[in-house]
Amino acid sequence: MTQQEKWEKLAGVKTFVLDMDGTIYLGEQLFPYTKDFLRAVTETGRSFCFFTNNSSKNEEAYLQKLHRMGIEIPKEKMLISNGVILDWLEENHPGQSAYVVGTPYLEEAFRQRGIPLRREEADYVVLGFDTTLTYEKLVLACDLVRAGKPIYGVNPDLNCPTETGFIPDCGSMAALIHASTGVLPEFFGKPSRHTLRYMEAHTGCHGRELCVVGDRLYTDIKVAEGTDVVSLLVLSGETKEEDVPKSETKPDVICQSLAEVTQLLRTFG
Repeated sequence: MTQQEKWEKLAGVKTFVLDMDGTIYLGEQLFPYTKDFLRAVTETGRSFCFFTNNSSKNEEAYLQKLHRMGIEIPKEKMLISNGVILDWLEENHPGQSAYVVGTPYLEEAFRQRGIPLRREEADYVVLGFDTTLTYEKLVLACDLVRAGKPIYGVNPDLNCPTETGFIPDCGSMAALIHASTGVLPEFFGKPSRHTLRYMEAHTGCHGRELCVVGDRLYTDIKVAEGTDVVSLLVLSGETKEEDVPKSETKPDVICQSLAEVTQLLRTFG
């Protein structure tokens, strides 16, 4: 695809929804071109926000991380998969209690929404990207699932990219529970339609006005599949160019990194 053809796909975009891990940074290392991209978006009259599937932290933790990297944004520009599932649970399980297999950040997010946290007597299980995972947590989650309690996964990612390599994410933990119980959770992060509706509601953009940007075909890109929302794959994280022909999910645009998107914006925008 030529640069002109790429731009034709992006020309109508008003808001870029940016993945974080593997797209704007790896671990604690901000990509050197990220700030220039954000400037180019603003200079061309467009807007951006961030959306991460990483459910191991909350909005405030990500805002602080961005601050350390020299990026200042208002809270409403920091979207996270935790918010997607919390909104849904408040509507579909009002007053019920959760057993959360997640970090203290995720547990606190439930407390802030007024959702009771329980153990053996919980009404349902929520599985997040739990970097504090223990065998005891897995046993209790499996016991509840076998007892017929529903299980929901915050995000389906198999791996989380870091500056030292990939580490197991929520999807891999869900696979372990599935192997033991035969039950897979319903997921709420990218690529679920729950998340696409959440993005549209928070940005006010729909269809080709919205561009989701990320480094994973099965989450970042798949969330736009079957819609008019533009999907843009960057090759700075998990997905490599040779992976694309093997996947049923195809991005609308492929760029080496956000640096190439910046060049498109400054050339055509």
